[in-house]
Amino acid sequence: MTPPPARFRARVAALLGLALAVTGFTAVTPARADNPIVQHIHTADPAPLVHNGRVYLYTGHDEDGSTYFTMKEWRVWSSADMVNWTDHGSPMNVGTFAWASKDAWAGQAVERGGKFYWYVPVVNRATGRMAIGVGVADNPTGPFRDAIGRPLVENGEIDPTVMIDDDGQAYLYWGNPNLWYVKLNSDMTSYSGSATKIPLTTAGFGTRTGDPNRPTLYEEGPWVYKRNGLYYNVFAAKCCSEFIAYSTAPSPTGPWTYRGTVMPTQGSSFTNHAGVVDFKGGSYFFYHNGALPGGGGFTRSVAVEKFSYNADGTIPALSMTTGGPPPADTLDPYTRQEAETIAWGSGIETEVSSEGGLNVGYVDNGDYLKVKNVAFGAGAASFSARVSSTVSGAAVEVRTGGPTGTVVGRCSVPNTGGWQAWTTVSCPVSGLSGTRDVYLRFSGGSGYLLNMNWWRFGTTAVGKADHGRRTR
Repeated sequence: MTPPPARFRARVAALLGLALAVTGFTAVTPARADNPIVQHIHTADPAPLVHNGRVYLYTGHDEDGSTYFTMKEWRVWSSADMVNWTDHGSPMNVGTFAWASKDAWAGQAVERGGKFYWYVPVVNRATGRMAIGVGVADNPTGPFRDAIGRPLVENGEIDPTVMIDDDGQAYLYWGNPNLWYVKLNSDMTSYSGSATKIPLTTAGFGTRTGDPNRPTLYEEGPWVYKRNGLYYNVFAAKCCSEFIAYSTAPSPTGPWTYRGTVMPTQGSSFTNHAGVVDFKGGSYFFYHNGALPGGGGFTRSVAVEKFSYNADGTIPALSMTTGGPPPADTLDPYTRQEAETIAWGSGIETEVSSEGGLNVGYVDNGDYLKVKNVAFGAGAASFSARVSSTVSGAAVEVRTGGPTGTVVGRCSVPNTGGWQAWTTVSCPVSGLSGTRDVYLRFSGGSGYLLNMNWWRFGTTAVGKADHGRRTR
């Protein structure tokens, strides 16, 4: 197997050294609001995609306790309101590509012609070099399969991003330490011509000091998009620690002009990676940090901020927050909601459900889910949940005002005879009207208590016909 280039080995050594140095003096403060947006696993390298009224977020998955970029799979999440995120699990991993050996690193997914194409860097087993593969699926949550059975491009560099221009021409950009592009054909799995290296000039990408081999700020993680006729390249700048900077151009191939910092070096991760989308009238900036307990440079978490472009199209300077963006919409409690749709989760995990999708599980007494900006309207009268358990005495408590706030309903959960043996329980609720946050807290004895697949509120009392908006 061919070893990675010397520059890549040197960079990894620098990152490892920085991680050890940071560990020596940086205390990680647990986040206590709604950023990061996923709390039950570590996520990194966010790549948002807007499709049919939802934002689909494609991320990497940092393994717990990792001391390197140990990443074996990619994950998908989605939201209709930017505050409650549904876990769709892992529809693609390194094993999806038979020719790949490791490293499920930063990629991006796009839609074209009713299919979804996910461009990702992995190590080519045959050469030992980083290469770009393409997964394809019929829906945004997969499952994804290898589109071509081989690398699309391979030159040892990483971090693909894709932009489809208004004329239909698609461009694939990638690179560290260089920046490359190819023009993708309409099939999105082949390209015309050869790879072109974008000139990394200080006028185009800013001036780096102290590294004669890399005169510009460009480091990695490009995110290229078009807005109001202007092309943007938002990228991770200056290792290490990285910050987020950006350049603009009048065409997809340049010439690029450096515009400055979007997000300065912050948080306890020495890398960062941006994704930018417009959704429901707002603009959103995704990034990662190490804000969760146990978080750091190799155990990262995705967060998001809402922002507004300046009148001239420039991007304002942004800071990491624990609060996250305001809701872009309300959540309807009278339709079935997946239990893994969460604004904040404490103590929970998700797993594949025998009824399809995922379920919430591995919960102990006092664990809870927060669901944000729930539109109860005139008021709810009942709560139903699809549950399973192997113990007696467990319950799902509906609370307001916080995870230890007022109990407005309590559904007992029986021993169903198995963790995937499902039943539906219902109970009355009171005092739920208007738009508010709601907490689903799990109670009972010691050990794992129950699994929950979905929930729904009703507008009539338990035992009576419910004429609320409901699905099955």
